[in-house]
This record gives sequence, structure tokens and C-alpha cells, in this order.
Amino acid sequence: MACRIEHSPATHDHLRALTARQRSLDRQPLVETRNRKPMRPNPLAPWELRVTELRVYHDVTLEPEEIVTILAVGVKQRSRIIIGGEEVEL
Repeated sequence: MACRIEHSPATHDHLRALTARQRSLDRQPLVETRNRKPMRPNPLAPWELRVTELRVYHDVTLEPEEIVTILAVGVKQRSRIIIGGEEVEL
């Protein structure tokens, strides 16, 4: 079943900070896997998708239809997360 993917307004700046190759990755965030997991409670997002050095933070709404809202996109550099060119603590 296909789901709709939405971006929050803040992710436009986050995506601008990424390379074209990083922006073109396909995402299927509704299935929990080794690279997709629910996060501990935090102010950013309830889900994280790990794609190489990228981290896609999103929320999933199941009703009335499946909607995935991408809340932030960042780059993992060692133990740091860089979102929109700024370091963020989770």
C-alpha cells in the first residue's frame, strides 16, 4: 500500500544543505528494520531512518490515510547530527 510523504517547512532548508545524490534517495519509512527505528522520546521526531550518513526524522500518521511527514533531514558525523548546517543534540 502506498503512502503519502509530506515535508515540514523546516526540511526545505535541511534538504538544501544536502548534495543532489543525498536528496535523491528512495525512502520506505513505515517498516521497522535495522535502519528504521522508533526513537526515544525527543523534541524532534518519533522515527529515524538511517541511510548511509543521512538521518531522516519523521512521523507516521495511519488514519484516515497513511501519511509520512518528514520533520528533519540531517547528516551524521561521528557522534554529531548536523541538520540544516547546525549541530543538533537528541
